[in-house]
Amino acid sequence: MKPPIKIITLILFSALALNLNSCSEETTLESDPFVVAFETLSKNLAEMHAKNDTSIPLVYSEMAIENGSVNIKINAKNAIYGQDFITIPEAINQIISLPISNGETQSAIQFQKLTTTLDETTEIEFLIASIDYQHANVQGNSIFTINSSAAQGGSMLPEIGGPNQDNQVYIDLSTQSATSVKRDAWDLGFYNGANFRVAINGSVYMAAKALTETDIDAVTEDDVRSLKSQVAVGTFNAENAAYIDAPNGNIHETAIAEISENNDENPVYLVNLGYEIGTSTPTVGSTAVAGNTRGWKKIRILRAGDDYMLQYADLDENTHQEITISKHPDYNFNHFSFNSNALVSVEPESEKWDINFTVFTNLQDGAGSYGFSDFVLHNRKAGVTAYQVETSDYNYDDFSISDVNTSLFSEDQTTIGSNWRDVFERTVFSDKFYIIKDPNGNLYKLKFLAMTNSNGERGYPEFEFKLLQ
Repeated sequence: MKPPIKIITLILFSALALNLNSCSEETTLESDPFVVAFETLSKNLAEMHAKNDTSIPLVYSEMAIENGSVNIKINAKNAIYGQDFITIPEAINQIISLPISNGETQSAIQFQKLTTTLDETTEIEFLIASIDYQHANVQGNSIFTINSSAAQGGSMLPEIGGPNQDNQVYIDLSTQSATSVKRDAWDLGFYNGANFRVAINGSVYMAAKALTETDIDAVTEDDVRSLKSQVAVGTFNAENAAYIDAPNGNIHETAIAEISENNDENPVYLVNLGYEIGTSTPTVGSTAVAGNTRGWKKIRILRAGDDYMLQYADLDENTHQEITISKHPDYNFNHFSFNSNALVSVEPESEKWDINFTVFTNLQDGAGSYGFSDFVLHNRKAGVTAYQVETSDYNYDDFSISDVNTSLFSEDQTTIGSNWRDVFERTVFSDKFYIIKDPNGNLYKLKFLAMTNSNGERGYPEFEFKLLQ
C-alpha cells in the first residue's frame, strides 16, 4: 500500500509590471493572488480509520485579512454522501462551503465514515471549485482524493459467541472488517438476483417441505402432523436432504422451489423453524448451539410483478398475514423475521463480505442433513471462490501469487467449511491453508490459528491472511 503523498509546497507566483510612461518613472506592484490549496493530495481510508484521522487540511498562501469561503465539490465513486460518509461542514448538493476566517492561515474539512463496508473500489474526490475572497485564485493542490486500497493482511478473531456460537459473522478481507448478527435474527432470505428464490436459515436448523395445498388458510395442524418427524434436521434419514437448502450454496437448489409467475403453481410449505440459540454451558471443548425448538409455520410465496409476496400463519390459524418484499440488488438477500413480522438487516452488501463464520446445516453421506458448528462459508452469490492448499505442496509463508492455480478455485461455499479444524482434538489443522478470490478479484492466502480460547472453550476462532500481489 503506498503511503499518502506528503506535504507539497504550494507554487505561487508574483507578477511585477513596470509601466514607463512619458519622462517620469512609475513602478506598479500587483498583489499576489490569495490561494487556498489542499495540504496533501490524498489519504488512504483504512489508514485514516486506524489512526482516527478525520481531518482534510487546507492551507492559505498568506494570512487571511478578511472573511470568505472556499467552495469544494465532492465526486464519490461507490460511496454515497449521507449514507456511507459525511463531512463537517455539511455538503449541500455535493458542495461544501468551507469558511475562510480573518487572521487564519489554514482550515480543514472533517471527514466521517458511517459504514465499515467501503472497500477498494471506493474513491472520494474533493475539488476546489471556487474561492469567495478578494484577489483569490485556484491553483496548486486543488484536488484531494480519499481511496481505499485492499488490506495487506493481518489477523482477526471473529466474535461468534463462544460455545453457544450465538452469532453469524461476515468478514470482508479487503477492509479487514467484521459484521456480526444473531443467528436467530432472521428466518427467510428473499434472493435479489435474477431468480425468484427463497432461502431458509440453516444456522438454526430450519427445514421446509412443499404441500399439495395452494390455499394457506385451508391447511391445518392435523394435515401436517404426520410430516413433522420427517421435516427436520438430524433425523439420520437421507431423504431429509430435500428439506434443506443445498449446502454448496447453489441458489437453484433451495428447499423452496422457484417462485412461479403463475401463482396457481406456488404451493403452501410446512416450515420447521428449528431451534433457539442454546443457553446452557457445555463441558469445556464442547458446544451447546441448539436450545428449545422454535415451532412451526405454514407459508406460501407468490409473485407480485417484480416483487415477492409472502403469506404466513401458525398451523392452527385459518387466516394469514401478508407482506410484499421488493428486490434490492446491492444485497444477496432481503431477510425476513417471523419474530418481528418484518424485514431485518443481516448481511452486508453482497460485494462487501467474503467469508462467514456460522453454525450450519450440512449433509452427511447416507444420513441426510446434520448440524455443524465452527463452519466457514464463502460468499458464492457475489462470486467469491476458494480452494485448499496442502502444506506438503506449499509452505504458507512462501506461497506467492505466482503459485495460485486458478483452475482449482471452487464455487462450492463449503470449500473451507469444517475442514479447517479437528473437532476431536479442538485444534486447527496446521497442514492446510486456503486461497480466496474476493468479489473485486483480490487474492488472499488464509490460515487458521485457533478454534478455542486459552481456557480450551470452543467458539473463539482466529485466523490470519495476506494479500497476494
